[in-house]
Amino acid sequence: MLLDRALDAYLRHVTIERGLSAHTIAAYRRDLDGYRGWLAAEGITDTTEVTPAVIDRFIAERASAEPAPAATSLARLQSSVRGWHRFLAREGIEAEDPSGRLRPPKAPRRLPKALTIEQVERLLAAPSPEEPLGIRDRALLELLYATGARVSEAVGLDVDDLAHGEVLRLRGKGSKERIVPVGSYARDAVDAYLTRVRPGLAAKGRASARLFLGARGAPLSRQSAWLVIRAAAERAQITAEVSPHTLRHSFATHLLQGGADVRVVQELLGHSSVATTQIYTHVSVDALRDVYATSHPRAR
Repeated sequence: MLLDRALDAYLRHVTIERGLSAHTIAAYRRDLDGYRGWLAAEGITDTTEVTPAVIDRFIAERASAEPAPAATSLARLQSSVRGWHRFLAREGIEAEDPSGRLRPPKAPRRLPKALTIEQVERLLAAPSPEEPLGIRDRALLELLYATGARVSEAVGLDVDDLAHGEVLRLRGKGSKERIVPVGSYARDAVDAYLTRVRPGLAAKGRASARLFLGARGAPLSRQSAWLVIRAAAERAQITAEVSPHTLRHSFATHLLQGGADVRVVQELLGHSSVATTQIYTHVSVDALRDVYATSHPRAR
């Protein structure tokens, strides 16, 4: 099959049948557009002309590019290429999968960065309680830290998702739902936002069921939520890097440091495998090691 047609067929498949997020599909498209362009430059116009040697040469060129690509980017690229060729073989478009021997590089384990409890408290207190958007921002930040929700999950919340009071329904990756408890600080902040601010924001825009709204009444976007977090970090004078996932990382780390079972944290975070959650146990071990080194009389 011609490259363009084959790629369109695959992207339709991952969009409709697999239900992947728009962000993931956009990443696939970027990777595979680059791969398709490279194949065309090599004089390859049909997917049946792709051999294992061709794929090996493509990956080798990408791996040796300057500046060197991150291991995670290279792994994602290989995953995209492998997924495309597997699909074509499964659909009978290719006689066999030429990417079968492709193995992604092992990405280095990166420990998530968590804020200290004192830093989190400063971050949560940063939005102005006198300004409507400050009240909204405080509710968003409190909810992120109280539940460990991803930013995309938080901005995707509807008002009805809070109907049960002390628990919250989150929709995670693959549209999987999970129920998480909500602490009193977050409940109070959200209640203040719902009663004092959201009605006024909703009146400015079209009717929306979304919990968090922007200044013009439209649903708050993930990008806007990121700006809220960054502005709060600057106002709190936190010099450590604060990303959209920082409060989620801090949520998990502080729970484990407080004695929570790793499988409970797994459920709260919505991880499909406990192995994903266990990376946070390394953070806790590092913290214990630091305390030991500074406190035990014969640690050094």
